Amino acid sequence: MSKRPGGQLATRPLHFIWIADCSGSMSVSGKIQALNTAIREAIPQMRLVAEENPNAKVLVRAIKFSDGAEWHIEAPTQINDLKWVNLTTGGLTDMGEALELLSEQLQIPPMTDRALPPVLVLISDGQPTDNFEKGLKTLMDLPWGKNAVRIAIAVGEYVNLEVLQQFIGNPDIKPLQANNAEQLLKYIKWASTAILKSASSPPSQLNNKQKSGVNLPKLPDNTPFSAEDIW
Repeated sequence: MSKRPGGQLATRPLHFIWIADCSGSMSVSGKIQALNTAIREAIPQMRLVAEENPNAKVLVRAIKFSDGAEWHIEAPTQINDLKWVNLTTGGLTDMGEALELLSEQLQIPPMTDRALPPVLVLISDGQPTDNFEKGLKTLMDLPWGKNAVRIAIAVGEYVNLEVLQQFIGNPDIKPLQANNAEQLLKYIKWASTAILKSASSPPSQLNNKQKSGVNLPKLPDNTPFSAEDIW
């Protein structure tokens, strides 16, 4: 294995961070329950991916936002030690504040230049009620914000897809539209496993055209469900 700044690739941390909308509307039609179930079911598969890929030390965290934002899992937690505590709902959609909170942890320090690009997965069912543009600018002004793998999952049909697209920042990658619990589970598992595996791949395997610095796997089917299935 070739020498790399800060050590060999196998020792490099990969931060995987959920950014979860916990506003009051997420309580409708069982959306927050479906999200909790999907993440909990994805964790064993994340462990398998981490075990099969020696290129990264996977560290998981989570932010929740409603009236303000706070860490749901604050300490970077190795995937084998991760225990998911259910998210609860209530309040507005302070997405911009969530991005500012996230940005504090993507500076150097506490991040290091030897880390792999972090994976950021934003999940929302609505639109920001605070200054999203300010939060996004704060994130994108950081090298680890700009170079992160950014994925967004829209929960239900009333999401501001333009905002989620701005967060992704890549016209070739669209927000994933989850219209019911089954579809949400599929997208959560895809983000947790396929994206994680790609993000921890050696740079020599990356496609130079991929703006995020990671050769993203094929996106899952995003075909809409029938009207009676939509949240």
